Amino acid sequence: QVQLVESGGGLVQAGDSLRLSCAASGRTNSIPAIYWLRQAPGREREFVAAIVWSGDSKYYADSVKGRFTISRDNDKNTVYLQMNSLKPEDTAVYFCAVRRGTQYTSWGQGTQVTVSS
Repeated sequence: QVQLVESGGGLVQAGDSLRLSCAASGRTNSIPAIYWLRQAPGREREFVAAIVWSGDSKYYADSVKGRFTISRDNDKNTVYLQMNSLKPEDTAVYFCAVRRGTQYTSWGQGTQVTVSS
């Protein structure tokens, strides 16, 4: 089992930056990839970014390309999501999750990001 804890959310103004962290514990050597997803009020949860745990591959949603950067510190078992040039439409609860194949097998509790205009 893998446990995930997100942190770093907050209330910012449009154009500001935030860095989210996703700290993993437990069987971290079994993680294939970590995904960041977000869910805004009244909307379905959507993919934001992903990183392979033991490789260099990174993936982004079109809506965040060029603004968000996902990275990993294996020594700290932590994945980061650097979010720059934030927009009001980025307001959501952000979750990190372990993905195995087509399934998400572990989730964090989520962290709220609110971007005011």
